Amino acid sequence: MATKTKGKILVVDDNAGIRGALKVLLPLHFTQVELIASPKELMARMNEFKPNAVLLDMNFHTDINTGNEGLFWLAELKKYFPQTEVVLFTAYADIQLAVEGMKRGAFDFVVKPWDNAKLVEILGKAIQKNAQEDKHNSRQSSLLPSKMIWGESPQMLSIRKTVEKIAPTDATVLITGENGTGKDVLAGEIHRSSNRSGQQMVSVDVGALTETLFESELFGHVKGAFTDAHADHTGKFEQANGGTLFLDEIGNIPLHLQGKLLRVLQNRCITKVGDTRQIPIDIRLICATNMDLEQMIRDGKFREDLYYRINTMHIILPPLRERMDEIKELAYSFMLTYAQKYGRNVRQIDTQALTALKLHRWSGNIRELKNAMEKAVIMSEGEILTLQDLQMSINLPDSSTTGRNPMSLGEGVSLSGKGEHEYNGETLEMQEERTIRAAVEKCGGNLSLVAKTLNISRPTLYSKLKKYNI
Repeated sequence: MATKTKGKILVVDDNAGIRGALKVLLPLHFTQVELIASPKELMARMNEFKPNAVLLDMNFHTDINTGNEGLFWLAELKKYFPQTEVVLFTAYADIQLAVEGMKRGAFDFVVKPWDNAKLVEILGKAIQKNAQEDKHNSRQSSLLPSKMIWGESPQMLSIRKTVEKIAPTDATVLITGENGTGKDVLAGEIHRSSNRSGQQMVSVDVGALTETLFESELFGHVKGAFTDAHADHTGKFEQANGGTLFLDEIGNIPLHLQGKLLRVLQNRCITKVGDTRQIPIDIRLICATNMDLEQMIRDGKFREDLYYRINTMHIILPPLRERMDEIKELAYSFMLTYAQKYGRNVRQIDTQALTALKLHRWSGNIRELKNAMEKAVIMSEGEILTLQDLQMSINLPDSSTTGRNPMSLGEGVSLSGKGEHEYNGETLEMQEERTIRAAVEKCGGNLSLVAKTLNISRPTLYSKLKKYNI
């Protein structure tokens, strides 16, 4: 018999027949194999078994075949066990689902009924990659953007001062802002600057938790609490004990579940599902949402008492279009990360490509920029990332247009084919200055109206007025 691959495989599949077949097959090729029927046991088994790779079924209900539950558990695995490789397992050969799963960090995708040799080969490669990542973890982690890129905008300088003041305290923080602005990164910055930095920060996308999982995932459960509770499970509150708990998308919690969260925050004790004992918890709470919670309170969709409980300090994170000076550093950070991930040699961004990045409006904020850089790195062929690699359509504003932000751009002259920073004989700075002067004149010097017309914030406008001595 061939030598077994040294490594641990955890199989998660609710089909008893499939588990039975894999229980025979996989131990012939791998040194340690465990099989569980429900993903509700997954996190507990991950902590105890510590597998190198997980074979994860995509559907756990016979009447629901969307794969969404599998994608949810994939996200949980990549969030809390990022170096563990995940192979998705599904009977529904949907290429879109495969692409989505791979995009979210899955190592590979296997369709049922499977080929034994192919399945063993993929799991073997997953274990091999896991070993390589462990070996090179310190080198790779230095490429990841783990800290805030503050920039020099008035808004971000003000936020940085606020963080410096509140981080050493245990004050509860609410971070609001558009999707993709980096609220989770800011939460991490607060934790790293706090007195709890030596302890764990546990992040939870509470909006993604189903009602049946809400209490179990946040507060934990004991063995036998429900049908699939084959072992005790430590909830996120208990995992974060002594450290920081980050509740993302808190505005998505259904109203009837908000009271359960409020009671825990008031009493600072949790009770696991199926148990009666109260467990004291010591956490620093940070919450985030892109929703208008005050409007939700007026609409009867969010509890006012919960809002004040999570809102000791409120930080509003501005969109990327108001933090344009951060784009270059962010772009380089993402470029290096994806160059490492995809084995590309790209190390520089040429002038036209960088200009295009600075001119784009980025309605999806940092998340959109990250996706754009990932695609550009994949398309790159040399050491310099080009405008062609970005595949972005960027235009300069028409000289008579004052109804647009000169950085968001709409109609006008195409960037492609022009020289470095110069278009129709004018630099970008000249275009921008002329556009702002025209807006000031048109609005009769009303700066609030000018900012609204150009679709930029007042602090950004003041900075531009000072820059061009207007």
